[in-house]
Amino acid sequence: MDKSITKAVTSQMKPVTKRRKSIPYTIFTTVSIVFSVAILLFILLFVTVKGLPYLKPSLFALEYTSENVSMMPAIISTIIMVALSILIAAPIGIFTAIYLVEYAKPGSKFVTAIRMVTETLSGIPSIIYGLFGFLFFGITLGLGYSIISGVLTISIMILPPIVRSTEEALIAISKGYREGSFALGAGHLRTIFVIVLPPAMPGILSGIILAIGRIVGETAALLYTLGTSTNIPGKLTDSGITLALHMYRLSSEGRYTGEAYATGLVLLVIVVLLNAISGLIARKLGGEKK
Repeated sequence: MDKSITKAVTSQMKPVTKRRKSIPYTIFTTVSIVFSVAILLFILLFVTVKGLPYLKPSLFALEYTSENVSMMPAIISTIIMVALSILIAAPIGIFTAIYLVEYAKPGSKFVTAIRMVTETLSGIPSIIYGLFGFLFFGITLGLGYSIISGVLTISIMILPPIVRSTEEALIAISKGYREGSFALGAGHLRTIFVIVLPPAMPGILSGIILAIGRIVGETAALLYTLGTSTNIPGKLTDSGITLALHMYRLSSEGRYTGEAYATGLVLLVIVVLLNAISGLIARKLGGEKK
């Protein structure tokens, strides 16, 4: 009888002990979340307060002058850079990841080499990419400071996050999906594009969003390849300037600090809109219902 009472009391004490042990972890996690959100809100609020008073119609004029320091040419160049870079890098990165996960033999030297190259590319400083793009695309190929030179350089830079995120998204899909598709008579290629890719699309788009964030925030690599022309580019061989470069140029001159904050505010809004649109596309392609 005494043993049964002891067991009952012990079984009731164990959950209490576990809860007590989990309290410090809960507190630490909560504090970390609050701290991270507070930093994000502080940055957003700071940039908004500093830049909002300087947002005026002249900042969105089609032609840049030293009086209006318009950001419209930079906005157009940024959109062109994002669209063309993603158009080049996304198919290459996605199909590379599909090969690594669906076709290549696990543990092969070729797969190991590709992953090592991908990880190495992700660790190279952007200034090195800029020097490479300047020497190879700009001088060797004769492209000079141009949209195409910047696009080709940035496309190489954003390959690693696209490959890694796509690879992780494909690995996360249960093998049962593939086996069920094969059992119903579907081929390998049909299984990948019809069964595997749709549920993996949110993870793939996460990598593309990271790539877009790197494009719009890049300065060093584009300074050597894209140039700093304040004109709206009429063709791919023309020079241009992105919002990040425009903001850097204004802040470095020291005369247009307020306009630089306004440019940063517009840049934040564009990034938020791109993230929202990408999330919506991910939900649609992934078959998620509201």
